[in-house]
Amino acid sequence: MKKKKSVFNTKKTRTYQLIILGFLLLILFGALLLMLPVANNAHMHTEFVDALFTSVSATCVTGLVVKDTAIHWSMFGQLVILIMIQIGGMGVVTITMAFIALSGKQIGLWERSTMQESIGAPRIRGIVRLTSFIIKTSFFIELIGACLLFPQFLKDVGPLKAVWYSIFHSISAFCNAGFDLMGIRGPFSSFTSYQGNYYVNIVIMSLIVIGGIGFVTWDDIKTNKLRFKHYSIQSKIILVTSLLLIFVPALFLFVFEFRSLPLPERIISSLFQSVTTRTAGFNTADLNMMDESGSLLMIILMLIGGSPGSTAGGMKTTTIAVLFLSALTVFNKKNDVEAVNRRLSEDTVRSAGAILFIYLVFFITGAIIISKVEDLPLITCLFETASAIGTVGLTLGITSFLSVPSKIVLMILMFFGRIGCLTIIYAAVPADSNNNARLPLEKVAIG
Repeated sequence: MKKKKSVFNTKKTRTYQLIILGFLLLILFGALLLMLPVANNAHMHTEFVDALFTSVSATCVTGLVVKDTAIHWSMFGQLVILIMIQIGGMGVVTITMAFIALSGKQIGLWERSTMQESIGAPRIRGIVRLTSFIIKTSFFIELIGACLLFPQFLKDVGPLKAVWYSIFHSISAFCNAGFDLMGIRGPFSSFTSYQGNYYVNIVIMSLIVIGGIGFVTWDDIKTNKLRFKHYSIQSKIILVTSLLLIFVPALFLFVFEFRSLPLPERIISSLFQSVTTRTAGFNTADLNMMDESGSLLMIILMLIGGSPGSTAGGMKTTTIAVLFLSALTVFNKKNDVEAVNRRLSEDTVRSAGAILFIYLVFFITGAIIISKVEDLPLITCLFETASAIGTVGLTLGITSFLSVPSKIVLMILMFFGRIGCLTIIYAAVPADSNNNARLPLEKVAIG
């Protein structure tokens, strides 16, 4: 007898498909706008592959670019890029549902479920309130960031440009996008001219961290204030893991990579590169001057990325934390994976392992393809593909010189990294909840 598919699973599949479709439509529409002569300073048509690459990078809040944002794109083109960054960072579904709510239409159960999956909320209850909180808080933080950056840009580029630069970089930093307008000081230079500017470094780092810890964690902080013990286990894991992933790599960079800098600059540069490497994509240092150990560390950080339900991409901090806790369980010969006096579900542990495996396969395969196509060193290509799949935007300077096949590989990785591997898999292969039969148990030797 043929089994009936679960209605619940069908709705979940539709939810994942909607999220993917929303991103694809935004990417295509953005690419068409960027192809227009009005979108670039030369007032000529931009090639479709370059417009598409830029649109994918902006929507997936990555920051890898084949055309310098300040030099090639006009004010109109930069505005299109910024809108895609904003929508891509907060989530296409989140923005769409917010407009539906503002129009006064009733938001049904399926719409609420879609919003839950889009922002990574643990439950459907209170999802409309949470979405409203996310949008209001995001705009408020971006406004504060722009106001803080304005005095510095006022001195550097004058009053009119200062307003635009402040808004653009505040949104780009908060959404962990890595797009910048610093090409006026040198093509693809990012924030290298501000390496010794502690004020700009601190503002940008703060925006990156706030955007990268996740919307649900913000809500937890808002609700429970400084009472850490009342936070959810997810928020506790995110905050602890994020702090470790900021300061431990920063210590490594301080000791081994930035030894030629004066002590204050050495400290701020180490912190900035540690923060920005996990999906933000700005840089204040010349990455080509780092040795292979530093590059490898940055590759690992780029793959980890930010936290679930945030503006950041990557495998996510919770994935790495769960895998680490799972390893500790094996070492301590325990049966259950535990964290903060709680037991984690087997499904969570299995999903973390699957995510790690899939990311590594895509990341390594993409690097091998680009290395062969472009005849480039593998470590350089691994850095590039880690940056793409982690939606980071850092590069060792090869992005703008890549051929079309390599650009396509990076576009696929950027999209994959932003949407998430499980979202894509669940959209394509719906689970059959009625298949509850269990096969006979057998052991296989490991290690």
